[in-house]
Amino acid sequence: MFHVKPRIRARSWRTAGRGVIALACATVMAVIGLPKLDTAEAAPLPRPKPGKRCDEMYKIKDVPTGRLPQGDASRAVDRWDTYDYVNPGLQFDGLNPTQADLDAAGTDYKQYGHDDPRRIYARFNAQKRWKNFSDYLSKVYIPNQGFDARGKAFMAKVVKEMGLTGPDWICEKEFYFTDPDTGERHLRRLDAYNKRTREIVEVKSNGSPDGREKPADRAWAKNSGWRSYKYTYVFAEKQTSDAKKFMAELKQTAGKDTLGRDRVRSYDYQSHHRGVPPKGTENGPYRANSTTMSPGNGTSTGSRGSGNQVIRQSPPNPQTLKEQLDRLGRTGQRSLMNRGLGGIDFTTLDLRYIGKGKGGKGLDYAFSAKTVEDEYAAGWGGQEKGNLISDAFFTWLALDPSTFWVNLNPDEPDRIIDAKFGSTDAGRVLLEADLELKHDIFKAMDPKTDAGRDFMNALPQRNGFPCWAGFRYWIEPETAVVREENGGIHILDTPLKLSTVPQETTTQPPGGEGCDLSEAEKQQSDRVLDRYITPLVEKKVNDGDYYADLRRVYTARVAAEWVRQNAADMPAEYRTIINSNDVSRWPLRAPHQDWTGKQVWDRYYKAFTEGTFKYEWSNGEDVYVYTVGGVDFSKQPKRNMSELRFRTEQRYKPRTVGFAVDTLADDPHKEGYLMFGGNSAGRSEGGAPTPTPTPTPTPSGTERPNPTPTPSTSAPEPSPSTSSPAIAAPGPEDPDGDLADTGSNTPVGLLTGIAAAAVAAGAGLVWWRRRKANTDG
Repeated sequence: MFHVKPRIRARSWRTAGRGVIALACATVMAVIGLPKLDTAEAAPLPRPKPGKRCDEMYKIKDVPTGRLPQGDASRAVDRWDTYDYVNPGLQFDGLNPTQADLDAAGTDYKQYGHDDPRRIYARFNAQKRWKNFSDYLSKVYIPNQGFDARGKAFMAKVVKEMGLTGPDWICEKEFYFTDPDTGERHLRRLDAYNKRTREIVEVKSNGSPDGREKPADRAWAKNSGWRSYKYTYVFAEKQTSDAKKFMAELKQTAGKDTLGRDRVRSYDYQSHHRGVPPKGTENGPYRANSTTMSPGNGTSTGSRGSGNQVIRQSPPNPQTLKEQLDRLGRTGQRSLMNRGLGGIDFTTLDLRYIGKGKGGKGLDYAFSAKTVEDEYAAGWGGQEKGNLISDAFFTWLALDPSTFWVNLNPDEPDRIIDAKFGSTDAGRVLLEADLELKHDIFKAMDPKTDAGRDFMNALPQRNGFPCWAGFRYWIEPETAVVREENGGIHILDTPLKLSTVPQETTTQPPGGEGCDLSEAEKQQSDRVLDRYITPLVEKKVNDGDYYADLRRVYTARVAAEWVRQNAADMPAEYRTIINSNDVSRWPLRAPHQDWTGKQVWDRYYKAFTEGTFKYEWSNGEDVYVYTVGGVDFSKQPKRNMSELRFRTEQRYKPRTVGFAVDTLADDPHKEGYLMFGGNSAGRSEGGAPTPTPTPTPTPSGTERPNPTPTPSTSAPEPSPSTSSPAIAAPGPEDPDGDLADTGSNTPVGLLTGIAAAAVAAGAGLVWWRRRKANTDG
C-alpha cells in the first residue's frame, strides 16, 4: 500500500498537469483565433494545414523579399500587363456536336480519355442544369477547366513581383478564425502569411472577394487576438462595387494599427489574364474560329480572340441572361466568367482598331465597350452587335461607295436604297435611322416643351401661325479623330452633326399648301431651326440609344475605308472582297431577314400624307410637321491625329490594343471601358472541322455560303502567335494628295472629306398648317 499511493498521486499530478497544459493551449488558441476544443461536446475539427514557403511552392528563385504597401494602392498604368495560364478546356472551344453525337456518348465520361471530346459530351449529358451544349461548354466547362490554373498563375506573379519570398512568407497556411460575437469557427486558408512582419495577403485573379470566405475574414477582423496583423487584398482587376463595400466593412471592423493606419488594405494590380490551350493543341481540330472581322469560313479558318469569346458568352436577351446568372449563382460559378456573365454593356460596343497582325498574319482588331456593376442590367445582345459591326465592315469593302445612300422622299418610291445595299443590315440601319430622325425632329418641335415653344415663337408668321418652307435635314460627321501608325488605325472619335438645305416636294401632306416665304424668311427659319432644334436632336444622334447601331455602322465604315485605301498591304483574302459587288455572305440577319426598304418608305409615306404629329397652337389650330430626307455614306474622310497629340492624350492605346487581341483589357484612357478583340488568321488543323451552322437566308432566298457562326460555334480563344500588336510599314499615299504624318513621320493616305460628307439619316422638313375643325357648327 505504501508504494501504491505515491504512484496514484503521481499519476493524478501528471493528469492534472496535462489538464493545465491543455487549458493553456486552449487559451492560446482562442487568443490567436483557434477554437476551444471540447471533446465532450464536439467532434474534432480538421487539423489546419501548415502551408509551404511561397517561393518554394511557386518555384521562384533569386527574388529578394519585398515590402507591402502601407495603405490602399494601385499599380501605375505603366506597369499594367498580362499573364498566361494553361486552360486545357480551350483545346475544345469549337465543339459543336449534333444530337446524335451527344446521344452516342452516354453519361459515363470516365470511359473516355481527356483528349476525347466524347468525355465532354458525356459530362454534359450527366448534368441537369444546362440544356444547351454551347452554353454549358462556354459558361461552365471551359471556365472550370482553367480556374485553378488562372488563380495559381496570378499568385505566382504576385509572389515574384511583390517579393513574398524568403523563409517567413508561407503560402496556403490554414487557421481557424473564431467569431467573438457568435463563437462560430471558420477554417481559412491564407494565400500568404508572414508571422514575423504580421502580414496576411489574399490574392484574387478577378476583382471580387469570394463570398464563401467572407465570414472567416469578418471573424478575423473582429478577433482581438489578431490585432497586430495587417491584411492586404490584391485584385488583378478593378474592384467591383461588392469588393469596395466589403473592403470598407473590413476596414471599419478591423480598425487601425498603432500608427493610425488601416489594418485592411487593397491593392489594384491591373494584370489581365490570358488563357491558352495546352501546347500542341493551339490549332487542333476542335479549336473555334469565327467570321467576326474575318473572311474565313468560321469552321476550319476564321478569327480568334478575347472579343469572340465574350461576344459568344453574351446571351441573346435579358430573360436568358437572368436565367443563366441565377443558375451560375446557385453553383458558385459566376465568378469564373470573364468579368462575370453580364459584366459588359454591349449596347456600347464599337470597333476602335484594325491593323496588320503579327508577322503579317491576318488583321488584328479591337472593340470597346462599357463595363457594368449590375450584371442583370446588361450583358445580352453581344452576338447581334458584333455581327452588325463585322457584317457592315465587309459590306463597305464589297460594294462600291457610290451605293452607300438611302433616300426617303414621298416623290421617289423607286429610289429608296440601292438593291444590294438594301439586302444588308448596314443598309437597313441607315434607312431606319433616317425615319427615326424625322420623329425626333417632330418631338423636339413640340410647343409643349420649352425648346419647341421658343422655336415656334421665333419663326416667320402668317396670320399668327408659325411656318417655314421645306428643308432637307440630314446627319453628317464632324471631323473624325483617328491615328494611323504601325500598320493600323486607331479610331478614337467619330462625332456626328446635323445640317439642312431647302427642299420642296410635289406630294402634299394633309392641310394643303404651305407658307410662301421670302428668301430672307427662309434664312430666318433656318437659323431658328439651328438654334433651338438642331442641338437637341444632334445630342440624340451622338448619344441616344436608338442611334447606337448607326454609330457602329459608321465606325465600321472608317475601318473598311482604311483597309480599302491600303489594299496593297492587306492580306489577300481581304483584297479579293474589295469592290467585288458580292454581299451574299453578309445578308440581313434574323429577325430582319424579311426586311425591305419599301416597308420603311410605306411607313414614311403614310405619316407624310396622313400626319403623325399634331401640335395645338394657342389660337386653336392644329399644326402638322412632315419631312423628307436621305442618307449618303459615299464619302468617308477623316483627319489623322498628330504624333505629339496621340502620345500625349492616348499614350497607352497601342499597348492596350495589343492586350485586347488576346484578353479583356481595361482602357486607361476611358474610365469604365474595356477593350477586347482578336486576330482574323485562326485555323484548325487535322481531323474533321466543326460543322457549318445553318445559314440565315436573304429575303430573296439566296443561300449564304459562309455565315457567321451561331453562339454554339463561335468561342475562339487567343493563340500565342497573335499576342503582340502589329508592326508594319505605312500604306500608300492618298491619290488626292491629302496627307498627314504618322508615328514614323511617313505620309499615310487619308480618308478624305469626313467633315464634308453626309454620313447618316437625312430628313427634309415641310411645314404645313390647317385650321382645326369647328365642332360648334
